[in-house]
Amino acid sequence: MHPIITKIGPLYVYSYGLMVAIGFAVATLLAYKHADDFGINKERVIDLGIVMLAGGIIGARIVYIALNYQYYVRNPLEIVNLTKGGLVWYGAFIFGMIAAAWFVHKNRISFWNAADLFAPYIALAQAFGRIGCLLNGCCYGSAAPSGFMLSVIFPGESVLRYPTQVFSALALLLIYAILRVWQKRRHFIGEIFLGYCLLYSIKRFSVEFFRGDYPKIFCGLTISQLISVAVFIVCSIIFIYRMLKWKRSLKSA
Repeated sequence: MHPIITKIGPLYVYSYGLMVAIGFAVATLLAYKHADDFGINKERVIDLGIVMLAGGIIGARIVYIALNYQYYVRNPLEIVNLTKGGLVWYGAFIFGMIAAAWFVHKNRISFWNAADLFAPYIALAQAFGRIGCLLNGCCYGSAAPSGFMLSVIFPGESVLRYPTQVFSALALLLIYAILRVWQKRRHFIGEIFLGYCLLYSIKRFSVEFFRGDYPKIFCGLTISQLISVAVFIVCSIIFIYRMLKWKRSLKSA
């Protein structure tokens, strides 16, 4: 665990923030490179990336604070301290999409088309973020069996834990690869983004069984698993609707 990468004068470079920044930069540059394939102005892609990042960080922090409000009532100054992590992805997703919807509406860009462009690179950026989680020591796994080869021990602990950050990073890289191939075979607008939502919800639901930082709140499931189920159901309905709409358009053409 290396929460601090280096120190430059009085400034600290935190591993989590660094990996999030690298992930954002790589994702935005790749979206910029392929923007022409989706008929989107490249300069708008950079602006959209910044808007989504800002909305995502705010949303991720708001949801994390809401889930841990008792701690922040006692320690209000910690609300703005992001050096220890403290971000919830689904909060980032919801607020990031709201910010993106505002931006594309203002600039007359198709939301679904822009979402299809960014979808694979969102997964890639998340993979970088999960490595940041590993270095920071957050989003940790539950206790692992003593014979489990991939278990990790964090400093100050003697407990073997599942490396859930690594599980997530590898799954996200796989999702990125799948979506990049899928992009080249897109049939209808919104297909890739909805595919990302479906794949990510499956990934998150599965990895949560090995997480040790969130309690089970209903039927042995965490809040993230319950949200994943809701996301999967809603996105499946939208996916089927848009697919059938596309097929009807082919028949009427």
